[in-house]
Amino acid sequence: MTDIVSERSALFLGSRLKRLAERMQSQVVLLAEAADLPLQPGHMPLLGTLDSDGPQTIGGLSEAMQLAQPTVTRSVAKLAELGMVEITREHRDQRQKTVSLTPAGRDALDRAKIMVWNRTEAAVEEMLEELGAPFLDHLTAMERMMSEEPINRRAARHVEAGVSIQPFTDDLAAAFRSINLEWISDMYEVEAADLKTLDHPREAIIDQGGAILFAVVEGVGPVGTCALKRSGGDAVELTKMGVLKTARGARIGEMLMQAAIEEAGRMGASPLYLLSNRKSAAAIRLYEKHGFAHDADIMQAYGAAYERCDVAMRFRG
Repeated sequence: MTDIVSERSALFLGSRLKRLAERMQSQVVLLAEAADLPLQPGHMPLLGTLDSDGPQTIGGLSEAMQLAQPTVTRSVAKLAELGMVEITREHRDQRQKTVSLTPAGRDALDRAKIMVWNRTEAAVEEMLEELGAPFLDHLTAMERMMSEEPINRRAARHVEAGVSIQPFTDDLAAAFRSINLEWISDMYEVEAADLKTLDHPREAIIDQGGAILFAVVEGVGPVGTCALKRSGGDAVELTKMGVLKTARGARIGEMLMQAAIEEAGRMGASPLYLLSNRKSAAAIRLYEKHGFAHDADIMQAYGAAYERCDVAMRFRG
């Protein structure tokens, strides 16, 4: 069957661009679904505009996004139905509806940045770098490339896109506390030993020759952290490793774990060990994957540090 849109590209350029856009969006939807986000790709520029510029009227959003006002109105209504935005009338003119992000909308946007935005951008830039022909040839090549390897599959190679591992600074102390308190309070009772470290990370870890690492996502901020705490001699404890709920499933923990093991090597850690609890089954699988093994000697030597400790592991590489 003849593909008239491809054969008459100059004549049907608008249709071809629309076809390409629909194909791209259908593939990006798969990334959003994998991230358990109820958002459509068309919703994300609107949320991003509110994130960048703050609350806006529908007219302001229409102008900023260069979209027809009815299109923006429909998107806003859908996002309000999902609880992602709030619509208020704060102006004297009651026709001026102000749209703002809700806490749920901000969480969803952060997760979208982590698991969809950065990876999609990297996947598309990868395709653009492979192109080296006139524009219409580029379109043909991009359609072929997206058929051969969809964006959502390409994005799987870019899980580290937009993520950097950064060392401790005093500005990040609050993030170290909040990230860890989230997972500890969800699963356990927060112990005095936890607060001693979380409330005073510089004194408890950095000043003792240890290290604290953060996974920082561009446009979001710190989403994960872990610490390497010296515990006498060359022994180093891998501790206080957590990832925000909004970033789970993005392999942040794996990036932190690899960075922590490399940093422990530079510190001359012997042994490198960790203490945990069987309730943290997913974390224990991560530790095992990266070379940690259950160790009775570690339990005997260090296990009393936390009341909840019933798992002790040593890094064996």
